[in-house]
Amino acid sequence: MAGTGTGVGKTVVAAAIARTLATVGRRVAVFKPAVTGLDDEGEPDHALLRRAAGRGQSDEGIAPYRFGPPMSPHLAAELVGERIEPERLLAAARTAADGADALICEGVGGLLVPLARRYWVRDLAVDLGLPLVVAAPPGLGTINHTLLTIEAARSAGLEVGAVVLTPWPEEPDEIERSNRETIAALGEVQVDVLPRLDLDKPQTWPELGGAWRLTPPMRE
Repeated sequence: MAGTGTGVGKTVVAAAIARTLATVGRRVAVFKPAVTGLDDEGEPDHALLRRAAGRGQSDEGIAPYRFGPPMSPHLAAELVGERIEPERLLAAARTAADGADALICEGVGGLLVPLARRYWVRDLAVDLGLPLVVAAPPGLGTINHTLLTIEAARSAGLEVGAVVLTPWPEEPDEIERSNRETIAALGEVQVDVLPRLDLDKPQTWPELGGAWRLTPPMRE
């Protein structure tokens, strides 16, 4: 799970996918390499993912690195004297996936956000070998950001399974409808939409279909 940037709905889309899979009886594990912004009010990302999957994973099991300030994880780690270790991330992801039918991994920011100085979110996606779902806003500017994300993913050999535009309005305007059609055509990708969700009521969330629904946990 990647996004075109920060605050574009990655966690919500990842939670919706996890909820969809859990609803049809699949054992879903969720994972996020690093969570920042714990100092902010509201439910942290890993807690929402856990609620959506319904498996009771620990904070450490979902997000091995967790920091208070809302900033890039590599900087948040440096400020407390830590370094994010790729080997620890991969080991934690494998542990999370053990015994699960599917692993939903949410990235941090966009694909080129550094987790460590020489290790990007995209590198983790490549190492995990999972198909990528891209979350993007539906409005003005999203064509460029989304196609750049798709290009960055494919240039690294990643499979882009779908783009999800969110929050999709009840009555999309001409720009939003055109954005969906244009991204699908130029990106040669399935483009789904997700309305604004009531995060307190997962039972009201719509199902997200798509090729990723039968995704295996992860490759060895």
